[in-house]
Amino acid sequence: MQRVRFTFSGLLIKEPVIYQLAHDYAIVTNIRRADVQENVGWVILELEGDEKEIGRGLDWVRSLGVRVDPVLGDVMEG
Repeated sequence: MQRVRFTFSGLLIKEPVIYQLAHDYAIVTNIRRADVQENVGWVILELEGDEKEIGRGLDWVRSLGVRVDPVLGDVMEG
């Protein structure tokens, strides 16, 4: 399992990026936290699947212009 934070801006907020990630790659997504406003948003996800497939999926997400950062620790704290 890998935890990541996606940061979206602009028109990307309205795109089904997480759906497409799970649909097009063999990755199970679990949303742990999120905050979406009119022009910016972020989501913390747990990703489960083959490490190479997760890497391919995250490369695709980055290619769209979404910022991808690793998350450490328990995302439900604080």
